[in-house]
Amino acid sequence: MYPLTFNVDYPDGSRNRLTTLFRGILLIPIAVVIGTLVPMAGPAIVLMLLFRRKYPRWWFEFNLEWLRFNARVDAYLLLMRDEYPSTDEEQAVHLDIAYPEPGSLNRFLPLIKWLLALPHWIIISILGVIALVVTVIGWLLIIITGSYPRGMFDFVVGVMRWALRVEAYAVGLMTDRYPPFRLAE
Repeated sequence: MYPLTFNVDYPDGSRNRLTTLFRGILLIPIAVVIGTLVPMAGPAIVLMLLFRRKYPRWWFEFNLEWLRFNARVDAYLLLMRDEYPSTDEEQAVHLDIAYPEPGSLNRFLPLIKWLLALPHWIIISILGVIALVVTVIGWLLIIITGSYPRGMFDFVVGVMRWALRVEAYAVGLMTDRYPPFRLAE
């Protein structure tokens, strides 16, 4: 099992057509909040891993909460859920990453993880475009029928899962396990 797990609960019943119709406008305030935060590891974590082989727990927790918050906003934007994204509650978006034990992270791998992740970024870019098309079709279906087909929903969740795994590996430096090339858990 990969150290990062991600899932979004499939909504029961009819979806809110009105909030789906105006989703882009409703997202503006929370997008401003996301834009003001500074995410991920940056050069400081690379240096800490290089010299200390340790990811400080508090920094890991901050990055994990950042990823969780960002995943809630993405789930809202991609029509996975109708609840407005909370800044601190899990809601129906579940993301967890196992904390790497001190000394378990490779000292020099952070210097090349971005390069190793290039095949993933290429595939995720293509899948992201497809997920965007699926989301637009899902938007129309929610407006017309009040429901998001389960297969389309699962595909978008899978693309989000894959992207989060690569982000945690190459950007957040939260794990040394190379992400799998798959949408499923």
